[in-house]
Formats: sequence, structure tokens, C-alpha cells
Amino acid sequence: MSEDIRQSLGLRPVINVSGTMTGLGASIAVPEAVAAVPKIMTQFVEMNDLQRKAGEIIARLTGAEAGFVTASCSSGISLAVAGAITGPDLLAVERLPETTTSKKEVIVQVGHIVNYGAPVDQAIRLVGGTMVPIGQATSTHRFHLENAITENTAAAVYVVSHHVVDYGLLHLSEFVEIAHARGVPVIVDAASEYDLRGFLETGADMALYSGHKFLGGPTSGIVAGRKDMVRNAYIQNYGIGRGMKVGKESIFGVMAALEAWETRDHEGIRAREKSYLDLWKDTLDGRPGINAVIDPDPTKNPLDRLKVMIDPAEARITAWDMAAALAAGDPPIIVRDHEAEHQYFYLDPCNLHPGQEHIVARRLGEELDRAQRSNDIIATPIEDLSRHRFDSLLKWPD
Repeated sequence: MSEDIRQSLGLRPVINVSGTMTGLGASIAVPEAVAAVPKIMTQFVEMNDLQRKAGEIIARLTGAEAGFVTASCSSGISLAVAGAITGPDLLAVERLPETTTSKKEVIVQVGHIVNYGAPVDQAIRLVGGTMVPIGQATSTHRFHLENAITENTAAAVYVVSHHVVDYGLLHLSEFVEIAHARGVPVIVDAASEYDLRGFLETGADMALYSGHKFLGGPTSGIVAGRKDMVRNAYIQNYGIGRGMKVGKESIFGVMAALEAWETRDHEGIRAREKSYLDLWKDTLDGRPGINAVIDPDPTKNPLDRLKVMIDPAEARITAWDMAAALAAGDPPIIVRDHEAEHQYFYLDPCNLHPGQEHIVARRLGEELDRAQRSNDIIATPIEDLSRHRFDSLLKWPD
């Protein structure tokens, strides 16, 4: 591990067992991407030509006809939708988010309208798209999609994420079948997915990825798919995409990360991560009120996490207070606590430097021992999580 610059910046030396979260800096960049960035930083390049070179690598790894790099997967959604609305009409590109066409409706299953740090529907509305939600939060059927498609439908967006409802909704293959039968292109938001080929192979017209999560590149997004749709998305860089532009260093860094992905020892990485999970499970097994189980990734990425279920009556602390205590301690440990109100959180092994797994194990033991010594059960009212969730943000930069 290189020198830790955080202390000199006055930043907390957090250890991330939450996952590839943007709010924590996404992921540890792979050495190939780290080495690539300074090589191009001092050079001038013709950006369209650099993007062509990136597109060749993206096409090779994804099976797409074309691709390019943008600022983030979120901006990829906006650019892809914008391209579906404007086509190659440069005047329409300049006018966005104002549109002169009624063909701007974008269909999304209600169970896919989630917040990944911002609302997914906002990425659509930003470029003048009109959201058409279909179904209910836990139920979408063929007739919902079939009846939502009109002459005003520009595209249908399908979200693959741990945030979405994972039952009762249309499978991608069925979603594609129905949309294509009516000539509607399908855009897949696959930001944090390992599978670089499966979504396009299933029939999606475009697949969008993060370049800085599992790939371990600089902050960026990847747009891949049908050449005409990728081109129409790319030309948005001369309009609303200007504010989403990506630098030469990110493009070149992602190119390096993609090539490294081809030769990465995926099995070796999984074995190392499994050893972390086993260590943490052994640390927690037998402790009062704690049940730790190894859980597979909900979107079928080839990774597992440790689900730590807490009985406050025996552990003498709630799941959300345990997460808060770990985050406030020395060093701070940030767990995956999206569902802590159900009295569990996850430990994600994917973003650790060597040796940090032992620090996590030690800190888990320290906080559970501290809770056992408490006179009362440590139980902050769950309502306080909602009441104070945005206090720090609203006080920023203070």
C-alpha cells in the first residue's frame, strides 16, 4: 500500500467494508490504471480519437458494436436517454432539456426507480425525458409494459442494482422481448456489475457501467451498445453532455483498467475475500446475540458478503448503533448498513488493503465487548436515523 495521504489532508483513515460506494471514493484503483493516468496527464490528445481507441477496448470486452467513456454511469443514463430522444439532430442536441418532439417518454418499472445517491429518474428528467413508471413497487407484468408503449416512447430503462426490488418484476429477457416487438430500445443501468457481456447478449441495446467500481479505474462511466445509439449518445457531449465531460486521464485510466480486467486473477481475488469473510465469521460466532452468515450478492456478481444479524436484547446494541460505533471508532470502519432498521448490516470484503481484515475483526470485537459492559441496551431511536440523516450535508462545508 502506498503512503496514506489522508492524515496530511486532515481526513479520517476510514476502512471500507461497505462496498464500491461513491461516497467513500468507489474502489481501490488497480495498479494498471494508477500507472496509466500520469502517462497522459502531460500530453495533448485529440479527445474524439482517444475515445475511438477506448471504444475499441470497450467493444472487445462487452461485445458491443461501439462504446465510449463518460463522467459516470449516472451521466451515461442521461446521455443514452438524450440520444434516444434527439437521434443525430444536432439542433435538438443543443436545445435539450427543451424538446421539440413528443417522442421523449422513457419507461421504467416502479421497482427500479431507486436512489443510488441521486434518483434514477432524475438522470432521465435532466435531458428532457418524461418518466413513464409501470407496475407497482413489487409487481410488474407483461401487460404493464405492453400498454405503456406508445408512439411517444423513446426508450425503456432497466436497472440492475442491489437497490431495486428483486422479485415480482419483469426479467430483462422478457423486458427486451416486449420492448423490441414495438421497436423500443432498451438501456440497461449496470453500474456496479461484473458481467460486461451478458446484458447486451440478452438483447439490450445499450449497457452502462461504472468505470470506477469493480473495474478499479478512475471516476468514469462506460457506455456500450449499438453503434447508432452509442453515436447519438456521444454527440450529446456537444450539448447537455458538456457538463458531464470526462478528462483524458479518466479515459486512458479506464482503458488500462479494462485491459487489466482481462488478465485479472478473479479466482485468486475471490479466495482472498473468502478468507476475510471466514475470519470475521469466526470472530463473531458464539458472541451473544450475533448471527453471522455468508450471503451471495443479490445481483449474482461473483462475490459474497457477511450478513451480521443482531439481537439487541442479547448483544445489548442495535444494528444501527453498532454500525455508528464502528464508524466513529479508531480507525473508523464503514459497514454496509442500508437495511440496518431490520437489525442487520453487511461486511463487504472487496475494498481492503492487506492487513485491514484483521483491524476489522479487532474493531468488531471491541465494540461488541463495549456493548456487553453497558448498563443499558444501546438503542438510539430508529426515527433518529431519518431525522438526522442529512444534518451533515446541510451543514457542509462547516
